Amino acid sequence: MLAPLLVATAVAVKMDSPGDAIFQQERGGFGGKTFRIFKFRTMSVMENRGVVQAIHHDARITRLGAFLRRSSWDELPQLFNVLMGDMSIIGPRPHALEHDIHFHKVELTYAERFSARPGVTGLAQVNGCRGPTETVEKIKARTRYDVEYVRNWTWWREVEIVAATVALLFWKKDPGAL
Repeated sequence: MLAPLLVATAVAVKMDSPGDAIFQQERGGFGGKTFRIFKFRTMSVMENRGVVQAIHHDARITRLGAFLRRSSWDELPQLFNVLMGDMSIIGPRPHALEHDIHFHKVELTYAERFSARPGVTGLAQVNGCRGPTETVEKIKARTRYDVEYVRNWTWWREVEIVAATVALLFWKKDPGAL
């Protein structure tokens, strides 16, 4: 059912700007094992200049890319990562490997995130920790939620996070702290 929409989105990304429709990047996963994450490309293709987080109103974000990011549609190819066993639907969001190194220096509990499979969405995201982590405070807040998720995992918490994610996708309202 999703296949035609995924194909249509890939074609739209290709038509919107030059480059591959799918962005691929190495990320840290369960147990610190690296895996290749898939996302729809939302930015102009640039020569490899290291990993630089996109910020709000970043000139590299394409017109279609802005919509895909706002709607979280750019994350849908990660369902392939879930099917391959690299990711789960719920869990700590995986970061670029370079960011993992930096975040580990900033937050001592950061490594605990790797005791769970990374997720397409997570406790941090439904509590407002989405987008760039350009400040120490944002890194610490996101890590706090991720570690809380790992330490206090329950099936009921999974249901709450899925419900909150759906609420955010369709109504864009803060579901409240979980």
